Amino acid sequence: MLFELGSLGAAVLLPIALIVLVVASLRILREYERGVVFQLGRFWKVKGPGLVLVIPVVQQMVRVDLRTVVLDVPKQDVISRDNVSVQVNAVLYFRVIDPQKAIIQVENFLVATSQLAQTTLRAVLGKHELDEMLAERERLNIDIQQVLDSQTDAWGIKVANVEIKHVDLNESMIRAIARQAEAERERRAKVIHADGEMQASEKLMQAAEMLGREPGAMQLRYMQTLGMIAGDKATTIVFPMPIELLALLRDLSGKKTSA
Repeated sequence: MLFELGSLGAAVLLPIALIVLVVASLRILREYERGVVFQLGRFWKVKGPGLVLVIPVVQQMVRVDLRTVVLDVPKQDVISRDNVSVQVNAVLYFRVIDPQKAIIQVENFLVATSQLAQTTLRAVLGKHELDEMLAERERLNIDIQQVLDSQTDAWGIKVANVEIKHVDLNESMIRAIARQAEAERERRAKVIHADGEMQASEKLMQAAEMLGREPGAMQLRYMQTLGMIAGDKATTIVFPMPIELLALLRDLSGKKTSA
């Protein structure tokens, strides 16, 4: 009787155990996930997405997310090539393109990429002057991205983009930059004023040459200037009458009479 009960219990428990084993072996991977499967400690294959069967004890699976990761690089103290101390932070966009390398070649690819981004940010920006950091961010972003991408390629990671967010300066440096900008504006104003004086002098020289070729034009200009001065009735003006002007007026009156 006891033997029959034991056999019945084993017959019931065995299917239940098999069902539990099968359920425990099933994994569901989303479209953006892959599973790196190890069999008895050795790499076997990359599985997914969808329903994946992993044999308990014999096989182990590590999930890897293939979506783009947005990593904030904290503020780094950077000394530029012209010995200016600044604080720079950035944001990094990367994703895993080879799950096998991302799991096998590096212990924690997120931490490793973050640390590499910090050191690369300091190394690349330290080769440039402050003016380049402020005015040429696009070129610096590309330089940092290329360096990071080449170094993370062995980890199966693709660095898509790097953006420098802020370049923080101390108060004394901000005041120095403001003084430099003001001096630059004054220099440009002086250059523009000097260009204007040069152009005016050229025009006056051309006018003088033209009046010198025509004596009558000079006398007419003289009379025009006197007319402008005479517009002020509160002023008494005594001026000499040039003999050349009298001769010119006499000739003009003679021509009108003969006509």
